[in-house]
Amino acid sequence: MKTKKEIKEDLEETKEELEEVKEEELDYLKQLQRLQAEFINYRHRVEKEKQNSINFGKQELILKLLEINDNFERALKHNKDKGVEMIYNQIQTVLKEEKVNIVETKTFNPELHECICKECSKEKQDTILEVFQKGYTFNNKTIRPAKVKISGGKENE
Repeated sequence: MKTKKEIKEDLEETKEELEEVKEEELDYLKQLQRLQAEFINYRHRVEKEKQNSINFGKQELILKLLEINDNFERALKHNKDKGVEMIYNQIQTVLKEEKVNIVETKTFNPELHECICKECSKEKQDTILEVFQKGYTFNNKTIRPAKVKISGGKENE
């Protein structure tokens, strides 16, 4: 039979082992929580990369579609054919659905415009005088800058 002292020592030893097991359990729990957080972050990152890839592919297709759109606009200026106008309107609908927007500003912005030439005029400097080719944004990013002529300052200065 064990003495009280031996029982106390066994009890103390068991308490220490229990504490060690609890600490180990807590470490495993923390490790599991970190792994879960890492996995969630990984899923979000993969989803974002997937969406970026989709948007990049869309952007390439939209740029090609914009060239066709430009040709339809030129055709409509010279000929008001109903068939051409219907196709042009369909393209406009697709562009709007895909959140493609025309760059529209009165003042030159190098993030939205490409300056083709400058001209002295009565307008304030960097005012857009003429748009040679429309610019477009997709997902709030310029995918094709507008080609413009801007005011280079006042005449007779």
